[in-house]
Amino acid sequence: MTEARHATEARRPAGTLERHGHIGTQREQGPKKPGALSDGQGPAGPDGHEATVLLRESRASVDPELRSAIASLPASMRRIALYHFGWQHADGTPAGGNAGKAIRPALVLTSAAALGGPGARTAAARAAAAVELVHNFTLLHDDVMDRDTTRRHRPTAWTVFGDADAILAGDALQALALRLLAADPHPASPAAAARLADCVMELCEGQHADTAMERRAPGEVTLDETLAMAEAKTGALLGCACALGALYAGAAAEDVEALDAFGREAGLAFQLIDDVIGIWGDPRRTGKPAGADLAARKKSLPVVAALTSGTPAAAELAELYAAPYEEGEEDLERTALAVERAGGRDWAQVQAADRMARAVQELARAVRDPEAAGGLLALAEFVTRRSA
Repeated sequence: MTEARHATEARRPAGTLERHGHIGTQREQGPKKPGALSDGQGPAGPDGHEATVLLRESRASVDPELRSAIASLPASMRRIALYHFGWQHADGTPAGGNAGKAIRPALVLTSAAALGGPGARTAAARAAAAVELVHNFTLLHDDVMDRDTTRRHRPTAWTVFGDADAILAGDALQALALRLLAADPHPASPAAAARLADCVMELCEGQHADTAMERRAPGEVTLDETLAMAEAKTGALLGCACALGALYAGAAAEDVEALDAFGREAGLAFQLIDDVIGIWGDPRRTGKPAGADLAARKKSLPVVAALTSGTPAAAELAELYAAPYEEGEEDLERTALAVERAGGRDWAQVQAADRMARAVQELARAVRDPEAAGGLLALAEFVTRRSA
């Protein structure tokens, strides 16, 4: 993308999305800025409620599979996994913590239901659990690599158990995911296992690209390569989740690929909004320190968009990013303001709306019945309209 086109897009008003099916056909504004939602948990109104119900039902279906699988781990790995999922305290006593929103398993189950009905949804429970295990494997490793100290409003596993044990626990979760699929008698399980393994390799490549970018000077990173990295790190697993649901529904190959593309586009929209929250989010809702990405001089999507905008604020931002973080709110406020003045925040929100529009097009290719597609659309909109 050229700087001129980028600067023009950064000034465009937020995009619009058209929704179809039982939730009605209407025009809606693109992703709102953090804090614009009514409850801080997801989209306001009936569609946010639908997504919340789907997430709650998915958690109820998947948690027994997860708990059973984690119980089979060696005691040393099991202790860390149970802590990471919020089900135990560090001392091993029970905890009623937060295991996450279950977005990825919900995509598996809802995709299966959209193409194969309730029976396919029930049959895909193990596949959904496998995807959630892989997701949490990446979280354990990411926290170590990024040196993040807080996740889900509690200390990260590596800060409690050490780097080595957190990494090993993540490795165990990945192996556990593939074992779940290998032991699943469903005829789709071999294809699902192969697809999930390919996805893990793509995730690793995306993480490698991300860490390599952090070692490069601010002016050396392009927007296109940052988008490609984000698709690999985030979009790949959401696409895989949708594809696995389609496989368990016995869908045709072209429908599996269309749902993969739907998940990837929605995942990129998710990452764009997540990066916005990483700069401007409320730590009381995110569970992470305010401005952590800026303090780490992370080249997130809004930051790279700002750096490549060709504006005076871009030059100021490059200068700030070239210097080590000076602890205190003043550094973070200056940096966040430079990103915003250079168009990074607006660009990310416009891009998120555009990616959601593409996701809707891919979904329509795979699920021709608007009624059946409503759940997937509600989930996609939920993750791109959150404020935390």
